Amino acid sequence: MLRRKRDIIIESLTSTARIDPDEFSPITSTNRVNSLGYALAGWIYMLVRQKNTRIQAVASIGVFAFALWLGIDSISWAILILTITMVWMAEFLNAAVEAAINLASAELHPMAKVGKDVASAAVLLGAVASILIGLLILGPPLIAKLGL
Repeated sequence: MLRRKRDIIIESLTSTARIDPDEFSPITSTNRVNSLGYALAGWIYMLVRQKNTRIQAVASIGVFAFALWLGIDSISWAILILTITMVWMAEFLNAAVEAAINLASAELHPMAKVGKDVASAAVLLGAVASILIGLLILGPPLIAKLGL
């Protein structure tokens, strides 16, 4: 009985790893340069077609310039870069989820709405966290620089 349960657990944990994506995907790149090209094409798509991404680009550049002016330390830079990257990634994943849902569901299905709304909420969560982290990292050096 215990052995049977163990086998079921092992099967459930390893079954996904045995799926060969080449059997289900019409395009699987084995060339790393091509894969990089696809990633850059996705980034360019986001900048061209997604208004929020362009806003994020301007905000990111502004935050980086502000941090340079403040002269923050390397740990603060690392946290700032990770935080900004988190928001960018959430936005990219949101767009991917929306595209997949649009492809899978032509009609306005309630579960399609749920998927889109939840993906959008992830972006909002990342943006709110990034604002709070930005205030914590950039606030004290700004106060010191202004002599307040």
